[in-house]
Amino acid sequence: MASILVVDDELSMREFLTILLEKEGYGVRAAADGKSALALLEGEPFDLVISDIRMPGMTGLELLARSKQLRPETGVIMITAFASPDDAVTAMKNGAFDYITKPFNVDEIKGVVRAAMKKRHTAGAVPEEGFPEIIGRSPEMMKIFDMITKIAPTPANVLIYGESGTGKELVARAIHNRSRVAANPFVPITCSAIPESLLESELFGHVKGSFTGAIADKAGLFQQADRGTAFLDEIGELTPIIQTKLLRVLQEREFMPVGSTRTRQVNVRIIAATNRVLEQEIISGRFREDLYYRLAVVPIRVPPLRERIGDVPLLVDHFLKKFSTLLGKEVQTISSYGMEVLMQYDFPGNVRELENIIERGVALESSNIILPENLILSLHRQEKTGPARPADTAQPLFVAARDEHELFERGLEEVLQQVEKEMILHALARADNSKMRAADLLKLSFRSLRYKTKKHNID
Repeated sequence: MASILVVDDELSMREFLTILLEKEGYGVRAAADGKSALALLEGEPFDLVISDIRMPGMTGLELLARSKQLRPETGVIMITAFASPDDAVTAMKNGAFDYITKPFNVDEIKGVVRAAMKKRHTAGAVPEEGFPEIIGRSPEMMKIFDMITKIAPTPANVLIYGESGTGKELVARAIHNRSRVAANPFVPITCSAIPESLLESELFGHVKGSFTGAIADKAGLFQQADRGTAFLDEIGELTPIIQTKLLRVLQEREFMPVGSTRTRQVNVRIIAATNRVLEQEIISGRFREDLYYRLAVVPIRVPPLRERIGDVPLLVDHFLKKFSTLLGKEVQTISSYGMEVLMQYDFPGNVRELENIIERGVALESSNIILPENLILSLHRQEKTGPARPADTAQPLFVAARDEHELFERGLEEVLQQVEKEMILHALARADNSKMRAADLLKLSFRSLRYKTKKHNID
């Protein structure tokens, strides 16, 4: 049974947390101040400490510092009724797992405790072997790993398809690295990145004098990848002429360099990737059906990030380490509220977008934890606005009272609360129910908007 130490000078809060956590199956001890809590920590180990910040005598921040010296392996969650960014930064710098502002709901505290326990139990664990180059442990990714394991030792051609930014090249490299030709070249080429006039030369090579500027023989992609793997990204962008020549490589295992009269034999495995639906391209006449079946001996779909949202925490941790090192920062984690924002986002740019979000967050953050206000998400959905109305016919957005009598009958507080609620509902509608974007529209912090939506019972 995991053990938790609750520290708060308010008896009602101690009792509330004790009952809540015991119902969740934890063993709970409680202390009314920092000194008593420190004595308990000296006598026995705890998996987690949940401590108020503002307490008489030893403060929660002082207890945090002392507990990390005494029990560095114990997680600490700080709670307070007085939201202070300085306190949050100080707590995180001193090693707190998270920082929660009162009032919080039952599900919120349960979620943060579970996350803290999970981090403690996985700390120091040996990483899973097998696919270190691909971050993901969701069921969707486990299916892909199983498919890679099965097909990698075979010479079968593979077609990897999925949205941009999902990591198709990583899957291709994983296949090559587990193949029987892993010691031989893996040669990638992005078909859309090369002008049509040069693509044939890049793929098949050319001989000296075959065109202006061809001052020497040049080996193309297939010659470089001989006895290895050629990765053709964005295969759907190939022109009909190049498609025909590629089909010959697949069927006859031979090609002819530009300007040459002699064919050359090649033994190469082809892995192709596309973000297009090639079946539709075949119907429209833009892609050869026979080439498609030659490429898609084994098709693999890489799911968008929104379909494997459970992998987001793993990816965030990976990118935090990567960019903290690259940018010379010491950003170690992301707040639970920040993670909640990411877990509710649909990532139109997939893993590549998440990587950019974390890179910006690390660059902007001055502490060692990324807070929600430093997560810059894309406003990829265009807001729908109606035709502009003349100024003299424009109507007010919010009507809190129909006349002066009702206005004063209801009173200032009730009217202001009504306007606040209507503004929040309007902002959420404009932001497609994204709390993060609605908070931006209202010039509020994400945490403030969460509090106000709860206050007004807005789901």
